[in-house]
Amino acid sequence: MVDLIGQYEKIKPEIDKAVLDVIASSAYINGPEVKKFQSELENYLNVKHVIPCANGTDALQIAMMGLGLKPGDEVITASFTYVATAEVIALLQLTPVLVDVDPKTYQIDPEAVKKAITSKTKAIVPVHLFGQCAPMDSIMAIARAHELYVIEDTAQAIGARYTMNDGSTQMAGTIGDIGTTSFFPSKNLGCYGDGGAIFTNNDDLATKMRMIANHGQSVQYYHDEIGVNSRLDSIQAAILRIKLRHLDEYAAARNTVADYYDNAFKNLKGVITPARVQNSTHVFHQYTLVLENADRDELRKFLAEKEIPSMIYYPVPLHMQKAYTDKRYKEGDFPATEYLCKHVISLPIHTEMNEEDLTTIAEPVKDFLTHIIAQG
Repeated sequence: MVDLIGQYEKIKPEIDKAVLDVIASSAYINGPEVKKFQSELENYLNVKHVIPCANGTDALQIAMMGLGLKPGDEVITASFTYVATAEVIALLQLTPVLVDVDPKTYQIDPEAVKKAITSKTKAIVPVHLFGQCAPMDSIMAIARAHELYVIEDTAQAIGARYTMNDGSTQMAGTIGDIGTTSFFPSKNLGCYGDGGAIFTNNDDLATKMRMIANHGQSVQYYHDEIGVNSRLDSIQAAILRIKLRHLDEYAAARNTVADYYDNAFKNLKGVITPARVQNSTHVFHQYTLVLENADRDELRKFLAEKEIPSMIYYPVPLHMQKAYTDKRYKEGDFPATEYLCKHVISLPIHTEMNEEDLTTIAEPVKDFLTHIIAQG
């Protein structure tokens, strides 16, 4: 689904030197490379504070701890997302409140959010799914009206730009109270292991979350908060510094792939290509089709026989996962989410794809789907 080797080969001299420089310095934890990466990411995102941490899941947890959310507080998020978004809510003994998504954009549905708010609601976690932003104008308006926090899960959309209704443009993850991201290797900005970060323009929140990520201390051995041990190591920071310089180039390459796929599949009846929302750019972490009339498992089998990878993001909605079984929810409650889980399929999309690669993938998909359509 991604070609990390090909991407590495293009920047190999820079990466190798950066890694060896960290090893030579022996500054492995919170070394100069971490501080430089933090500063450079702040400049890229135009945000006051970046707090690097160990992974994207930790980033979400630290954000919720930083906001002082307490057991029993309700946090609203989408049922159509990766489990980490809800996992940290449950881990902190908060109450995950799941809602449906827009069937066209796959993003959290603001109207569903409104209906889910209760006196116990404290925060909303919009997920910028597959590479473009959730409807942040609407989410922020709801949050302001009900005095709720907003934590943006930006693990799949770092580098996306959102144009607010007033014409101003902000980077994904910098609109709400806090943004979080993951640097998992397959992400648009990925390191060579685990990594994550938290963003905020709030000075007090930044200070608190920085402490929480470092055992609750700002001065060694003086612990003012209950904290965790969540650090981005220096080698990963050095790698991310180099890849950050290429992030917009990577997004452009992914958009080129998406445009090719769009054109290849545009005339196939019952095949829905990814929507582009009006207010957000798309960085295409995933390229996801919706198959209305075709058996996607048969398509996956057909592609696998030709050694073409594909993935299902996500086969089971959160409200139907065993770990999140809840008497408040049952099958049928979130029709858009449940439909998508049964009909989506994601094709390879990454920065190193050429036209031969794209033809090798797109033509078999077209052949299979054209045959299915012809059968009626």
